[in-house]
Amino acid sequence: PTPLCPLPQFPHHLHRPRQHNPTRKKTTMLSSTLRRQIRRAVHLQARRSITTTKLFINGEFVESESKKWIDVYNPATQEVVTRVPEATQGEMEAAVQAAQNAFTPWSETSVTVRQRVMLNLQRLIRENEEELAKSIALENGKTFADAKGDVFRGLEVVESAANLAPAMMGETMQGLSASVDTFSIRQPLGVCAGICPFNFPAMIPLWMFPIAVTTGNTYVMKPSEKTPGATMLLCELAKEAGLPDGVLNIIHGGVDCVNFICDAPEIKAISFVGGNAAGEHIHDRGTKNGKRVQSNMGAKNHGTVMPDAPKESVLNALTGAAFGAAGQRCMALSTNIFVGESQEWIPELKAKAEALTVGEGMTNGVDVGPLISVASKERCESIIQSAVDEGAEVLLDGRGVKVDGYPHGNFVGPTIIDNVTPEMTCYKEEIFGPVMCIMRSDSMEEAIEITNSNPYGNGCAIFTQSGAASRKFVSEVDVGQVGV
Repeated sequence: PTPLCPLPQFPHHLHRPRQHNPTRKKTTMLSSTLRRQIRRAVHLQARRSITTTKLFINGEFVESESKKWIDVYNPATQEVVTRVPEATQGEMEAAVQAAQNAFTPWSETSVTVRQRVMLNLQRLIRENEEELAKSIALENGKTFADAKGDVFRGLEVVESAANLAPAMMGETMQGLSASVDTFSIRQPLGVCAGICPFNFPAMIPLWMFPIAVTTGNTYVMKPSEKTPGATMLLCELAKEAGLPDGVLNIIHGGVDCVNFICDAPEIKAISFVGGNAAGEHIHDRGTKNGKRVQSNMGAKNHGTVMPDAPKESVLNALTGAAFGAAGQRCMALSTNIFVGESQEWIPELKAKAEALTVGEGMTNGVDVGPLISVASKERCESIIQSAVDEGAEVLLDGRGVKVDGYPHGNFVGPTIIDNVTPEMTCYKEEIFGPVMCIMRSDSMEEAIEITNSNPYGNGCAIFTQSGAASRKFVSEVDVGQVGV
């Protein structure tokens, strides 16, 4: 295994030229045990020099007293970027208590003031876009362009929060019965919490806390332990924007932290984005404790390509949608059904994917960065192999791709698997890598049936120039988000 960080190099001027001295070995020879102890001491000293990620509690960045820490790796090099604490029970309780204490004064603050904080925040995010994007590229591995897109999509939500008052209006009804009028008002819940994934370190936190705090709630956020940097920058900007102490708090950790959020009675609602196993656990545990829980989980998005679609536009769209962000997004168009004569376009699709450049995210010209971890790379490659074993044809194999200067990166190149059938592992599981599964059908009706039979939804799309075909598709497909 690669060392957690490189051992320090001693200055050249401290090296002495070796001289022949037959007695020298006797005085300088070290036992293997002592050599290991020295190397371990140097290694520990190097680890101590790695910066730690702080907690953010009641408006202050706090060094955790935890004895359990999680290393955050640069996925292109395996070097440790920072270390994240598994927050102690006391630290998590302090974060919730800070949010609880801040709730009453913040909820009584006028909505115009709360909106003005968001207006300030969007300006600060724009001014610090590059710094946020660099943090994302370093910890997540995304290309710099993808990372800036991550920030921009989150920024759109902050802009919406800056004009949220109309969405907070209630309703009235006169004369419901004799001398009875009714009216409804929208009130904040209290302390809310967010649990974020690694793949959009800026966008998803910005989906969560800006809307929650603008409507008068206070917030406890748990960023991904793999990519905490962007969230920490955002909370710093939120404080600068005028968000009062205690309104936004950041805690870190793994399973214990998640369970704390699900169980803490002060927390009234939870937002989650991530994988199925975690999402189902959070939904079950949170709702059993009487919380509102929204859980956005796994996906298997289908594209249906009709022969009348504009070929060049379709192939460009499929290439970006399948391989952008290295396929690590829940809206990746990872399964595409080619109908009829559109199947003749598959070789050209392969050529476009083959032309994409794989590399470190901050390198100019790179299209596809590394996967988030060694485990993710190994899982992705094992699913590709399962497709071979189960009878599919790998038209383009991204396994074993080499990137100059980054021998330890978690790189998988764009991969296209053809002749996929519904019983194959590559079809049944969300791969979360730069892998496209291709299926073939004779009709749009068959494509709709394939899409509807998959237990995952999230999104789907049809590529066509026919109004009748698009209307039929939209009406019959059973998926939550439909693109035409």
